[in-house]
Amino acid sequence: MIDARHPFDLTGRVAIVTGGNGGLGLGMANTLAELGCTVAIWGRNPDKNAAAVAQLKALGAQAMACQVDVLDQSSIDAAFAQILGKFDRVDGMFANAGVIGEMKSFVDRPTAEWSAMLGANLHGVRACFQVAAKHMIERARTGDGFGRLVATSSVASIDGAAYCEHYGASKGALNAMVRALAVELARHDITANAILPGYAKSDMTADMMDNDKFVGNVLPRIPLRRFGAPSDFGGIAAYLMSNMSAYQTGTCTVIDGGYTIY
Repeated sequence: MIDARHPFDLTGRVAIVTGGNGGLGLGMANTLAELGCTVAIWGRNPDKNAAAVAQLKALGAQAMACQVDVLDQSSIDAAFAQILGKFDRVDGMFANAGVIGEMKSFVDRPTAEWSAMLGANLHGVRACFQVAAKHMIERARTGDGFGRLVATSSVASIDGAAYCEHYGASKGALNAMVRALAVELARHDITANAILPGYAKSDMTADMMDNDKFVGNVLPRIPLRRFGAPSDFGGIAAYLMSNMSAYQTGTCTVIDGGYTIY
């Protein structure tokens, strides 16, 4: 049973964060760990994985990492089995891993770049959600119903982003999938939601943040007058993982410093 010492106590819960060894994923993982959640990091870089686990353990959390390629089903299945073997359960799947791709004119973008983008940002999330949902449904049928599926989408899914149409399309598809899963899986006490970050600093966005023209065009449009930080996404992760979000499903929550309303 979960020790509900306060509304956001996550003691006894187990969450997987894909792409959790850096950037927004690690920001989410840190907050989950601070609130008592056991966290499993999935990432491709073993050195970054180890550093992330050390950081989470320093917060007093149980943590582990698996070297996982979310485009490889056998890799996903093996890592999920490893986590179940150690912690017996998975309560939350934060499908955060993804790519941005190269900015390029739509008419010049080859099919191969579309395929790679949809593979990483859509099919990778689908595969992770499938293995988690199957486990959560099986638990619910034994009377242990609780599941959280959370996808990292983007404001590019709702706000036109020139030269990134394949990225926006991949994230828009995530939003649609989350809504469908919310309806289908609700009977098993599983919620499905998407987080839509705005422009935030991470290894993946480093090139953009170093581009003076980009910063000069975008930063003045953000009412809070700063780019997001990984820690800015810990609160929504904690909320969606907690019992406090039990009645929220099928939503796309924008966290962008006000970018899309200005």
